[in-house]
Amino acid sequence: MEFLKEYLEFLNFERGLSPLTRENYARDITQLIKLANEIVGPTALNELQTNHIRRFIANLHSKGLGGKSIARMLSSWRGFFDFLVNRKGFSNNPVIGLRAPKSPKTLPQALSIEQAMKLVDIGDDDILGIRDHAILELFYSSGLRLSEVVNLNIDALDFSEGTVQVTGKGNKTRIVPMGSHAMEAIQKWLKIRGDLLIKNPAEKAVFIGLQGRRISARNIQYRLKEWSIKQGINSSVHPHMLRHSFATHVLQSSGDLRAVQEMLGHANISTTQVYTHLDFQHLSKTYDAAHPRAKKK
Repeated sequence: MEFLKEYLEFLNFERGLSPLTRENYARDITQLIKLANEIVGPTALNELQTNHIRRFIANLHSKGLGGKSIARMLSSWRGFFDFLVNRKGFSNNPVIGLRAPKSPKTLPQALSIEQAMKLVDIGDDDILGIRDHAILELFYSSGLRLSEVVNLNIDALDFSEGTVQVTGKGNKTRIVPMGSHAMEAIQKWLKIRGDLLIKNPAEKAVFIGLQGRRISARNIQYRLKEWSIKQGINSSVHPHMLRHSFATHVLQSSGDLRAVQEMLGHANISTTQVYTHLDFQHLSKTYDAAHPRAKKK
């Protein structure tokens, strides 16, 4: 629809949001229009009222959609209606004041230090094995998001300083340390990366596939699952689990929450504080196993 197209252009040119973020907005707003047609019937957007949005929330929740997903969707809808009020003369924003149902808090899954070390320490010396080793070491060494690894370009690597510059959520740029193992693995990969550039010599991506093009997020996810099976890790490992593992292990060793926040690129310290709960679980297990008064009769 025309309003959605104009809004996505606004998000692109005026707010400078990334393609992935705009894609998420488009999906959420398309879902709003679909719900309106299914529940209310053919309805103009300017006719939607707060009671309609409440029904949409109830419908999504009844289908098993969690509170966090509904909250994200409401945020998308709220921003869209703000745009319609400010730019298209709509009289009100029916999403204002509405909240998603609360979901039980779940802690992020993290590998143990032993599992993480075992996973990243792959010994395959074919060209894809060397590339994958570099990817895994970078995930665990620097706590990067999947999108940050996918979008990483050669000029973002600084081996003299031992850092990597990445662009995260909201197009925010940060500089993150690279560990010595990650640097060594990446340098080994870069020595043979040129062998894949015959078909696409201008490619700037650090991590590329056999066709010489930037590797996709789905490809990394698939390769990581393969390596977790080969390395005997008894978990359903995904890229974000390595990010969680990085944060948990650094926090356990240093106790420096602010430093972990900076390295992860979290805007709010409250987002990072979830890892203190993981650390407390680790301490609780140690206490239960070691303290005489904790032992069960």
